[in-house]
Amino acid sequence: MSAAASLTGGCACGRVRWRLTEPPVGAVYCHCTRCQRRTGTAGAPSARAAPGSLRITAGEEVLRAWAPPDGWLKWFCAECGSAVYSQDPDRPEVIGMRMGGFDDDPGVRPTLRQFVADAPAWEPLPDDGLPRYAERAP
Repeated sequence: MSAAASLTGGCACGRVRWRLTEPPVGAVYCHCTRCQRRTGTAGAPSARAAPGSLRITAGEEVLRAWAPPDGWLKWFCAECGSAVYSQDPDRPEVIGMRMGGFDDDPGVRPTLRQFVADAPAWEPLPDDGLPRYAERAP
């Protein structure tokens, strides 16, 4: 993927803008309680960024991170509250982009559902044929 063809995205208010210099390497749905509460939805679709491919192009000064004691850093815009990406604290090159933040089709689709044991009863999981894992996918 060339710089001209890179994928771009941002937060709801537009202060934070980013681009990926390489295509995402995959995507998953997460149904953990933390993702539900953080997004206000039944699950969060995330695309895995290729290591080293994320570039923050605007708004780095308004990015904030929440560091749960037992999970990935959750980066968000301090102006509008939009979830932007998550980052493995032990392997900072491992990043999950929030798929709703892409400007265009990222070219990947979620291939599994994880933490389905936490999925809420008010939104049944679709019969989409994706593999399901009660906890974190291997």
